[in-house]
Amino acid sequence: MTTIIFDVDDTLYDQLTPFQQAFEAVFHDPSIPIEALFKYSRIYSDEVFQQSEDGTITKLEMQIYRIRKAMEHFDQQISDEQAIKFQEVYQYNQSRLQMDPRMMEVLDLCTEKQVQIGIITNGPAEHQRKKIRCLELEKWVPKEYIFVSGELGIAKPDVRVFQHVEKAMQLDKKATYYIGDAYLNDIIGAKRAGWQAIWVNRRNHPMESEEFVPDYFIENDTDVKQLILSLI
Repeated sequence: MTTIIFDVDDTLYDQLTPFQQAFEAVFHDPSIPIEALFKYSRIYSDEVFQQSEDGTITKLEMQIYRIRKAMEHFDQQISDEQAIKFQEVYQYNQSRLQMDPRMMEVLDLCTEKQVQIGIITNGPAEHQRKKIRCLELEKWVPKEYIFVSGELGIAKPDVRVFQHVEKAMQLDKKATYYIGDAYLNDIIGAKRAGWQAIWVNRRNHPMESEEFVPDYFIENDTDVKQLILSLI
């Protein structure tokens, strides 16, 4: 049976939108390129994500760190209070997420064609579950096939995450596709598990290793529905 497993953040919705809305509400600085700032914030978020998962630093400390370090690239120093305010507005905007229309078409297609669907997402359990509810993902994905790192105690790219999902969903590796935006967490993680990987590269990130090459690419002009139809 063909199975398609989705990441959530920046895969099923465009993560830049709530970020940009929060930036404009809190910092009001048109001289800073939003997409570049967002890229830096994701780099710094990934840098300390595992520390946050391990409890070495708090979730709030991680959130302050990533926006503060990103702003430093544009010679802007911000206070803890500004970073916290930004995070509050960012999280509020994340509670009003809208699905990428192309991905909604794919989910509908998978349901129509009776393709097995799952979700793997990194992040704190409560925070990610709020996004899942906001996006109404349980309309397409059975609750037992939604896996959150904060509940598992391990996170992508750890191959044990993919092995856990493989066992829980009784997957056939050769017929399993993982769709995600993060090269390290999603593409390398899936390829190490023996799955096929589809890279949603919204920000034109470079491929960091020739050892792990995505099987398929989704870019801004890709007809995603047609790609998935060709696979199933």
